[in-house]
Formats: sequence, C-alpha cells, structure tokens
Amino acid sequence: MNARPDCGVELLKKKKPMNAELKENAGLPAHILWTLAIVAGISVANLYYNQPLLNLMRADLGVSDFQANLIAMITQIGYALGLLFIVPLGDLYRRKKIILINFLLLVFALLTMAMAENIYTVWAASLVTGVCSMIPQIFVPIASQYSRPEHKGRNVGVVISGLLTGILASRVVSGWVGELLGWREMYFIAAGLMCICAFVVLKVLPDIRPTFEGRYSTLMKSLFHLLRDYPALRIYSIRSGLAFGAFLAMWSCLAFKMGNAPFYADSDVIGGLGLCGIAGALTASFVGKYVKRVGIRNFNFIGCSLILSAWASLYWGGNSYAGIIAGVLLIDIGMQCIQLSNQASIFELCPSASNRVNTIFMTTYFVGGSMGTFLAGSFWHVGGWAGVTAVGILLTLCSLVITLYSQK
Repeated sequence: MNARPDCGVELLKKKKPMNAELKENAGLPAHILWTLAIVAGISVANLYYNQPLLNLMRADLGVSDFQANLIAMITQIGYALGLLFIVPLGDLYRRKKIILINFLLLVFALLTMAMAENIYTVWAASLVTGVCSMIPQIFVPIASQYSRPEHKGRNVGVVISGLLTGILASRVVSGWVGELLGWREMYFIAAGLMCICAFVVLKVLPDIRPTFEGRYSTLMKSLFHLLRDYPALRIYSIRSGLAFGAFLAMWSCLAFKMGNAPFYADSDVIGGLGLCGIAGALTASFVGKYVKRVGIRNFNFIGCSLILSAWASLYWGGNSYAGIIAGVLLIDIGMQCIQLSNQASIFELCPSASNRVNTIFMTTYFVGGSMGTFLAGSFWHVGGWAGVTAVGILLTLCSLVITLYSQK
C-alpha cells in the first residue's frame, strides 16, 4: 500500500509535496491535521490569558473590578466580530493569506496590550486581539471539509481537542507567568508565539481554493439565506451559545471568587484550575467519535445535566477547593458534549458553505459567551457568587428548553 490510515487521516506518500492541494472528502494528511490542532490551541489562547490576570491588571491599572471584567467581555465581543466578518472570507479568498494577515495583526495587538498605560488602551487592544484570534474557526471547517466522510467527526474532534488544550493551558501559563514575571510579560510572550505560528502556517498549510464566487456583500447576504434555509443551524447555534454563556460566567468571575475569603488565591492558583479542563479536552475526541451513535440531542441533554450539576457544586461547595474543582471538571465536560456534538454536525448541512455555516454557529456561540460574561460581571456586584450562579443556571436551563422543544 502507498499510504495507510493513521488516526482517521492519511499519511502522505514520501514523494508527495508538502504543499500539495487538498481535495474535498479525499483525506487530510496527518501533518496538516496536527498543525491545525496545535496552532489552533496556541492562537485561541490569546482569548483567555486575561482571565487569571484580571486582579493583577486591575491593581496595576488602578481600575474597578467591573472595568477589569470588561477586558474579558470585550475580548469575547471582538472574537464574535471576527467570526462574523472575517471567517466567511475563507469561502471567498485563499485561507492561508487570511490567516497570515491575522497573525500579523495579533502581534501588533498583543504588543500594544503589553505596553498599555491605561485601561482604554487595554480595551482597544483586547478588541483587536479578539477579532484576530478567530483563526481556529478557519481550521475547523478545513478538518471537516477535507477529511474522509467516515472520519470527519473524529478529525474535527482532534482540532477541537487542540483548541481546548490551548484554552486550559492559557489559563495555567498566564497564571504562572503573571505571578512570576507580571501580566505584561505574558503578552510579550504571546506576541512571540504568534510569530512562530505564522512561520509554521506559511510552511505547512497549502493554499485552499475558494468555494464562493462573487462580492463580499453577496457573501455576507448568503449568511441570512443559510439561517433561513436550515432551521437546525439556528437550533444548534443558539443552544450552544447559551450553554457557553453559562460556562464563561464561571470563568469570568472565578478570579474574583478565588481572590476573596476563604481562598485568597494568587493568579497562579487560579490559572492552575485550568488544568481541570483537560477532562474537557479528552471529552472532545470521545464526543467526535460517537456523535452519530449517541445522537446530538442526547449529548445536549447530557451536557446540560452536567453543567447544572457543576453549578450546584460551585455554589454549595464554593468555599472549598473540592467543590470548585468538581464544578470546573463537570462544566468543562458538559460544555464539550454540547459544543462538539453541535459543531461537528453543522458541516453536514451545507458542505460547500463550511466557513459561513461555522461563522453563524461560532458567532452565536461567542455572543452567548459575551452575554454570560457581562451578566456574570453585573450580578457579581449585585449578589456575589450567588448572583453568578443564578446567571449560569438560567442560561443552562434556556439551552435545555431549546433542546426539549426541538426535534433534532
């Protein structure tokens, strides 16, 4: 045999060029799949470095808890904007060019963040960082579009696992770096990582031909047509976004919770809790394999049940490390049951519009996340951790209701 299957992807023949053009449903070379997964993890980390550092940033910049919390929310809003206005370009222009331009802008934004002297500069740099960190959501459609049909769910799961590993590692690394060196140094390091990622993508990722012919305005109008023509896309997107809001409600306020009595935890301890998210990363690969067997609807029931259990643990056991860790584990696993089962399924709705379908899903997803972050920050001031818990439970119940009344 000239090639053998390996983890759902095909290895390249020895003489096949590294930049050979990919063909839809023909198989994704192993080195490209793992590049997508690793770079996805490193680039998405930019969204989450700030969460364990909020207390340090608040103290250094001399701002309130609410102003510091806006850093996380603005970053998420920027990500949603990038998903909405930039990811669709993957169907119109060569994706490699889009990715490299975004890496350059990320370097500029991260360096600006590191040298910022006031909260307004941090907010502006956070917005640009969020917009340009949408790179992994160009990678996910590639994993689905060019994998063999029987391996699509598995390979999407591999890329999502890389993305999740980046999310959990970002909190751990930024917590440690913040404690040892300071929060600004974390963003200098992040800028350097983006330079490395840009070089790797330039060398490894082949040019992928666009699938849409026409103007950008026509491309954006087609998003509304997709929303109109595919009711399942609306259901998958909204229920996932609401669950993600519940997920980020916890992470956006956890630093404030852990910084108070009885923990008085430093940023390294808060970041270390991100290690619990490895359960979520492992769950992603499992869910990707069994979406068709278990069913999307069942995975959503399981996910919502786990998230509600997580909030019960975070509230009733919120004054102990055991209760916090159990909550983090449960909410990470539950979130991946919901996200990956829905995201892996949307690409089957309209394969030729994979980037635009993913745009609709992920924009809704992060609008939900931004809403959860904002509501949690607001209710933290009103009712403390109990207020944050109420937000998380309410958003999860809304997601559960949508699943109960949907047919798929």
